[in-house]
Amino acid sequence: MSFLTVLPLAVVMVAGTKVVVAVFLASSDRPRAASLGFLFGGGLVVAAGVTVSWLVTRLVGGLAMDAGAVAGRIDRGPAIDLVVLVLLASLAVVVWLRRDRAGQPRWLGDLNHAGPARAARLCALLFVVTPSDDLTMAAVGASVARHDLPWWNLVPFVLVTVFLLALPLLARLVLGPRAVRSLTRMRDWAEGHSWVVDEVLIGFFALLTVLDLVRSG
Repeated sequence: MSFLTVLPLAVVMVAGTKVVVAVFLASSDRPRAASLGFLFGGGLVVAAGVTVSWLVTRLVGGLAMDAGAVAGRIDRGPAIDLVVLVLLASLAVVVWLRRDRAGQPRWLGDLNHAGPARAARLCALLFVVTPSDDLTMAAVGASVARHDLPWWNLVPFVLVTVFLLALPLLARLVLGPRAVRSLTRMRDWAEGHSWVVDEVLIGFFALLTVLDLVRSG
């Protein structure tokens, strides 16, 4: 496994409400300032979330290795794979249950004049309070730690997540006012279909985890 394996889950991180908000901020009165604040807040929380999961998994795995050295029968790899599978299964259920909740939040209209600080707080809050994002960060950090990959392997996942959130702003900067129509279509599609993409990506990552579990068996 390499860090490339977990990159598709970045799509799960940004789908739904966060895409809608990113599109709205890119079309607001202060698109650059608000969007950059939004990206900063999101990047900070995602980096912290996957890092905590990575550290906890390494700590628990280290304790399991110490116990295995004494008992002679404990293998931390399959145990972590099972935990990752449980996280992915929970994530799939959460995405399914929330599939009809996508759409434009009622409070979105208040963000038309939002500054970078408010946008950063909003993005951080959206990541923290969204169960699917918490489960995704836990699964990514645990999977990277399970394969004994160093911390920097989490960096591409964080960067791809931020890049996906930045797409509305990049479109606005490149296309100018002409981007509004494309951004609207992007928002409408995300509202109705992003959960399908999420489920496919979760299933793909779960399959890779199952293959790791079989190989270690």
